[in-house]
Amino acid sequence: MKFKSFLAKPFASYVYKQVKRSMQNAVADQEAIFRELVKTGAGTQFGKDHHLAEVSGHEQFTQAIPIRDYEQYKPYIELVKEGKHNILWKGKPIYFAKTSGTTSGVKYIPITKDSIPNHINTARNALLCYMAESGNTAFADGNMIFLSGSPELERVGGIPTGRLSGIVNHHIPSYLRKNQLPSYETNCIEDWETKLDKIVGETINRNMTLISGIPPWMQMYFDRLMDISGKRIKDVFPNFSVLVHGGVNFSPYKSRLFESIGRPIAAIETFPASEGFFAFQDSQHAEGLLLNTNSGIFFEFVPANEIFNENPTRLSLKDVKVGENYALIINSNAGLWGYNIGDTVKFVSTNPYRIVVSGRTKHFISAFGEHVIGEEVEYSLMKAAKEERLQITEFTVAPMISQGAGKSYHEWFIEFEKAPDNLEAFASRVDANLREKNIYYDDLITGNILLPLKISVVQRNGFIEYMKSIGKLGGQNKVPRLSNDRKLADALQPWIN
Repeated sequence: MKFKSFLAKPFASYVYKQVKRSMQNAVADQEAIFRELVKTGAGTQFGKDHHLAEVSGHEQFTQAIPIRDYEQYKPYIELVKEGKHNILWKGKPIYFAKTSGTTSGVKYIPITKDSIPNHINTARNALLCYMAESGNTAFADGNMIFLSGSPELERVGGIPTGRLSGIVNHHIPSYLRKNQLPSYETNCIEDWETKLDKIVGETINRNMTLISGIPPWMQMYFDRLMDISGKRIKDVFPNFSVLVHGGVNFSPYKSRLFESIGRPIAAIETFPASEGFFAFQDSQHAEGLLLNTNSGIFFEFVPANEIFNENPTRLSLKDVKVGENYALIINSNAGLWGYNIGDTVKFVSTNPYRIVVSGRTKHFISAFGEHVIGEEVEYSLMKAAKEERLQITEFTVAPMISQGAGKSYHEWFIEFEKAPDNLEAFASRVDANLREKNIYYDDLITGNILLPLKISVVQRNGFIEYMKSIGKLGGQNKVPRLSNDRKLADALQPWIN
């Protein structure tokens, strides 16, 4: 046994026990974090503006702190960017995580000295829980690749600023540095395709044991490796045993990724964002991701159908129910208060508290009152694809609004690895699945308000070309699953077969 894997065993066991303890104390830990956040926040400009010193419980808190998105939060961020102290949290942030917004342009999310451990330790804990449960520590001795954004940082208001994945790159423990690929110089390349070629060159002859990234960009990496080597990934990297993924639902990508690999390997799902690391897969044998209840974040849960109400119901952890769809609201030691991150989750267990990510609050189709969400379209497509043994490369859905009853429909833009022999039959199968999943959509079809869905086949690498055309190829960028307008649909037209 090699040195790193030998040392990893007792450390993994120690952390795994801590995680198990946190599972049992989740509600108490959340209450303690709430009290600490309110106590510290009371001394900030935000806390004074919202009278946090007078808050003694969650009900008072919900009356004092409204739910906000980034646009409503921006005035406080601007004060921080001007160099002001004690605005959202004590002192100043140590970083801004720079991320793209849909309506706000570039967003600057604060990361503080108190919140950085949430990002670093949660990623570590996901791997250590896997080690403790599986006994597989050997991958710690091989090379690991993290497909991430550039670690080069600029300064905004004197605060180091960059992509979250680039910031985290600066905090990789020294004992893993020698194992990490690609090189710092390669990681700094902004153009994704140039960077990808360099990554392939640096890794193709190395002992890769762990690969981490967003699934569509991992697939691009695998495709390039297979093109060059003429081999499947299992033969390029015989000791590759752990795949870490997050950022999007894994299901649409899983089949093709594992076919590229050529054999089953362990997959660890994570739920990180610039605003915090919210959950991670703690077990290979349990459904869902363990909510990170003891890491500086106090979670609130709003029934998803109320998120756009003026005064929505705001639940704390002890009040959630299995199977309900909730918008995730966070309050954190990064200085985020009543912050709507835009994701919806469902609990699959409350002992312990495990979730699945069900969609985005702003990514839905309700052009006709159907309110179809991401979870429903992914289920409908992947069930049909599994039945017909088809592999889906990428897809998105948009409404087609036409004048006159019974002429409008949902248009699905799908890139297949190999298109079905009978596209209309496949579309009917997907449509039936969606009607089964969403009663409002079914009513609209039954009532002749909508036609059944139609599929437009996107040519091979069409989504990659589209992402390249808008400057969002690679890194942490994702194709929206759903749009309530035709902007993305119209932009895809050059790549429709």
